[in-house]
Amino acid sequence: MSGAEANDMEQPITGFHLDEENDWVAELACGHFQHVRHKPPWLSGRGSSLLGQRLNCRKCESGAPLDRN
Repeated sequence: MSGAEANDMEQPITGFHLDEENDWVAELACGHFQHVRHKPPWLSGRGSSLLGQRLNCRKCESGAPLDRN
């Protein structure tokens, strides 16, 4: 995978929510959700400043269906 293709999988965080097990989940602009158990937004005290930060979307890489429309 080229550098450009890898960057295509990086998606900005648009929000956060807790799942049914009270684990933090990042909501990505692509429509996928990604758990952030090891980097929860409250840990740094900057949850709202993490909005827009880009995460590599593993679901985009695998062609998974969207979690939301």
